[in-house]
Amino acid sequence: MIELKGLTKLYGKDSKAVAALSGLNLSIQKGEIFGVIGHSGAGKSTLIRCINLLERPTQGEVWVDGVELTALPQRQLQEQRRKIGMIFQHFNLLSSATVYDNIAFPLRLTGTSKAKIEKKVKDLLALVGLEEHRNKYPAQLSGGQKQRVGVARALASDPDVLLCDEATSALDPQTTDSILRLLLDINRKFHLTIVLITHEMHVIQSICDRVAVIHGGGIVEQGNVAQVFLKPQHEVTKEFIGSETQQDGPLRAALDAVQGEYTQAVKITFLGQKTYGSTLSQVARGTGVNFAILQGTISTLKDVPYGQLIVRFEGSSQAVEATLAELAAQGLDVEVLV
Repeated sequence: MIELKGLTKLYGKDSKAVAALSGLNLSIQKGEIFGVIGHSGAGKSTLIRCINLLERPTQGEVWVDGVELTALPQRQLQEQRRKIGMIFQHFNLLSSATVYDNIAFPLRLTGTSKAKIEKKVKDLLALVGLEEHRNKYPAQLSGGQKQRVGVARALASDPDVLLCDEATSALDPQTTDSILRLLLDINRKFHLTIVLITHEMHVIQSICDRVAVIHGGGIVEQGNVAQVFLKPQHEVTKEFIGSETQQDGPLRAALDAVQGEYTQAVKITFLGQKTYGSTLSQVARGTGVNFAILQGTISTLKDVPYGQLIVRFEGSSQAVEATLAELAAQGLDVEVLV
């Protein structure tokens, strides 16, 4: 659906040129919600603005739905841009226009009839839950309501792709969750490809199918969210997820507390329905080891439950090794810590 090939974006000239993107390659599939996460200055805003050529790359190709946008003349590019909606961090609404007129604005630009505009805006107001606010002005709306107007306006031209530029970073956590649920609902109803950039792992964890981590103008890690979230490889990814085992303080002391003839501390990851099962206790009973849970969490990745436990096993070396082997055979991910 979206292919970025060798994307480079330089700001400045000659010796003063700074690379916001450096030879970046990325592939986004049709109908998925794809997240790009990175720190400030990593290049994520430049990346998303290059997809619709609001920023034209210095080098490289941008392909959307089989069309190379970087090769199009301006007139054809404008036509292709109508298939790409965009919502912004700070809403970018027309302050002197009502909610209705803000949503109708892109339709009026293309000469859509008044009757079609009325029907379309009415449907979009219902979709984003703003029917009662159609005649209000942006100053009369909350931040979440403003962003819902932004979403409706972005959908007015029936795009195939929706770009979200830090769409929730100006919102409080509760409002953020409501906007994320709205985006997920839109994705499912219309099979719309959504690309969102963020610096919040919660956003990725809540609705994304796949994620790419951007750092220094390049992609340092990517994959499905469960893979990246539960088994991060790059240090930047680990920073966002906070998944590195903190082996100091109380946990370090617990790991060092030897109470049996042989101990082994491991991190066990459960995914899907295994999260709620009794696999750990069943295996431990079968092998005759004792265990203590030192740290644990249960949450979800989009709609998929997961759990991670840090466990200290105690018993003979043979029994502990047999326990770890059986847990792995049961489909759990087992990582030895100490």
